[in-house]
Amino acid sequence: MSGQVSIDELIGWDSLLTDDEKEVRRSVRRFVDSQCMPRITDAFEAGRFPEEVVAGIADLGLLGANLHGYGCAGVSSVAYGLACHELEACDSGLRSFVSVQTSLAMYAILTFGSEAQKQRWLPQMAAGKVIGCFGLTEPDHGSDPGSMATYCVKDGDHWLLNGSKMWITNAQSADISVVWARERGGAGRILGFLVEKGTEGFEAVGIPHKLSMKASFTGGLFLNDVRLPESSRMPEGVGLKAPLMCLNNARFGVAFGVVGAARDCLERAVAYSLERKQFGVPLASKQLIQAQLAEMLSDIAKASVLSVHYGRLKDQGKLKPHHVSLLKRNNCKIALDAARTARSILGANGITTDHHVIRHAVNLESTYTYEGTNEIHSLVLGEFLTGIKAY
Repeated sequence: MSGQVSIDELIGWDSLLTDDEKEVRRSVRRFVDSQCMPRITDAFEAGRFPEEVVAGIADLGLLGANLHGYGCAGVSSVAYGLACHELEACDSGLRSFVSVQTSLAMYAILTFGSEAQKQRWLPQMAAGKVIGCFGLTEPDHGSDPGSMATYCVKDGDHWLLNGSKMWITNAQSADISVVWARERGGAGRILGFLVEKGTEGFEAVGIPHKLSMKASFTGGLFLNDVRLPESSRMPEGVGLKAPLMCLNNARFGVAFGVVGAARDCLERAVAYSLERKQFGVPLASKQLIQAQLAEMLSDIAKASVLSVHYGRLKDQGKLKPHHVSLLKRNNCKIALDAARTARSILGANGITTDHHVIRHAVNLESTYTYEGTNEIHSLVLGEFLTGIKAY
């Protein structure tokens, strides 16, 4: 849904973006409106990711969009963020698919993989012919990945991996999984491996009964004496810093994307309030409603400008972890608040998928938690301000 209100005018997008960035935004919005929106309600209610749109997403150059070389588009971080924004205006599941493929799986291979691994996987992933996932979170270790229980043991020229990962986006559809494990014995290093679908002892299983991110594949990875050659290990992926770098990279796209969901909620709330009549007048004529819409608009505008600013810092190599925590914490909170407010404005109609805002609201409950919980990002900022760790 676009063009209902002049949110773009208030943000002043045109003065902030290059011509290439504007075109990325326009082309992704056209694709979302024509190919994704007509499918998303049925996909969400059926609990499936709309895989039929992957080819179109790849054709737009969105997989690995802000990465360079190996068939990737190499656009700016802001252009990539805008693509995430437009995808999430449809559904968080679409943006999550692109985020995990690009900012976690492909970024990990590009940053920590061998040249042979990059050549083998990245062009196919950019083309959407190979899907990736990122296995770090475990059933008992979410915010504390350093305590991971998944382990690897050197066995001659091979490695044996055992353990499990949970809440892994793209798990069921992934052809290649980036899996992190702690080396048993020696220095106890955390190492990164590439595990191919169909490898003996390796299984991906969906997580049932989700009420959020239903239009997204989410699963668990189970490794039982998975035997991998040394060539499957990412040679530069050593230590906890490696997967944390991937997470920091991914959080930028999440933070930029959720503002798209907030924008869609505002547009729908405005349209509904103009059409809906109560006490003989449009709901939009009520001061309480206008105050709520104004608050949503103010938050969305501020989050949008901050996202572009931090995108410029990212491209300059100046974006620090505390910047990312501020952006992710701020934007996920305002997006969730916007969805809840829009649901309230729509009244009982707001709880139906026909009006979309409840779908955004339940999805944003997940974004509030994943890629670092609101509480963890609060503590990152607290440490930055005080110098005291409170984890």
